[in-house]
Amino acid sequence: MHKIFERMRDAFRKLWKKKERDEHYISAKEVKQIARENAKEVRRLEDFRKRKNVPEEEYLTQMRDPRNIVEFDDLHTYFFTDAGVSKAVNGVSFDIPEGCVVGVVGESGCGKSVTSMSLMQLVQAPQGQIVSGSIRFNLGEKAYDVAKMPRSAMNAIRGKEAAMIFQEPMTALNPVFTIGYQIDEVFFLRDKNMTKAQAKERSLELLNLVGIAMPERVYSSYPHELSGGMRQRVVIAIALANNPRLIIADEPTTALDVTIQAQILQLLRDIRSKINGSILLITHDLGVIAQMADYVVVMYAGRVVEKGTVHDIFKHPLHPYTVGLQKSKPVVNQQVDRLYSIEGAVPNPIDMPSFCYFRDRCDRACEKCAGEYPAFVQVSETHGVACYLYEGGKKK
Repeated sequence: MHKIFERMRDAFRKLWKKKERDEHYISAKEVKQIARENAKEVRRLEDFRKRKNVPEEEYLTQMRDPRNIVEFDDLHTYFFTDAGVSKAVNGVSFDIPEGCVVGVVGESGCGKSVTSMSLMQLVQAPQGQIVSGSIRFNLGEKAYDVAKMPRSAMNAIRGKEAAMIFQEPMTALNPVFTIGYQIDEVFFLRDKNMTKAQAKERSLELLNLVGIAMPERVYSSYPHELSGGMRQRVVIAIALANNPRLIIADEPTTALDVTIQAQILQLLRDIRSKINGSILLITHDLGVIAQMADYVVVMYAGRVVEKGTVHDIFKHPLHPYTVGLQKSKPVVNQQVDRLYSIEGAVPNPIDMPSFCYFRDRCDRACEKCAGEYPAFVQVSETHGVACYLYEGGKKK
């Protein structure tokens, strides 16, 4: 027994020495210091969000281009954790033009969903906070900067001007209420004078619109009584209830089989032709992007590395990361022993390097890649990239 304890002691000593050598190891003292600093900053940001009786002039703004619905301008959204500050969105800038589908693509954890949650002010607080930047939302006669709006004022936009389709409909719907109750609630929140009969009539119209064959039956059903595809259609119906100018579809086909995926994508295409608005489509599936999007934004480690029209991105990809993503997708009528994968791993979001985040995984890295993060340059009127290979707007 004594020998067993000696072996355990030796093992713990080796583990402790390994931790001391590990550059990512944080001592208890450092954790406390980080927690104090984070608490101070989070308190300041939370007080800014919770302020009341704020005059509209504080968050009124002007669109850079009145043809855009939304303009993200150098957006930074961080998560304040005990291990440090995780820079989930670290300087994102792109536009969503009116009447267009903008697809955001990238690996899991690249900041796609956090960007959309920032627009809706749904980032998990108090740890998650919009730290700086602008999110300009065009309401027609005026424009608001969502990043400066208090939470109380967001009700004017959330659900009415901008609606969200979440990627997992089973968790998006409340399991203890019927489908009809949850759709009706959207109308009651916007119109206090609406009767139950009027709300039900509109709810049934929405269920018909999203292609549900027996709307009366679904209206009185609970979420667990429906299939995944039907639940997703219900979530889409709720998003469409107030005729929003912008619909955010956060990986709407991830939890569905291939046949249902095709139906949901066709439904989104039909909706696009019926509403006078835009769609922000978030996905990691390049096939979905190719079918649906007009413009594509490629994100990596919280930054935009390339953006352009769908033709630009798929026919003339520039950034090595975009090229790697396209190589990794399966191709019909082409047999390969193993799909291509980008080697290496995404850098730690808590301790991001000052140089290009993709440098250590890039097979075309040059000496300049070890310097400052590359600036975003326009290669054409619609196509831009953040890479030293295209410094000055020309390929090297």
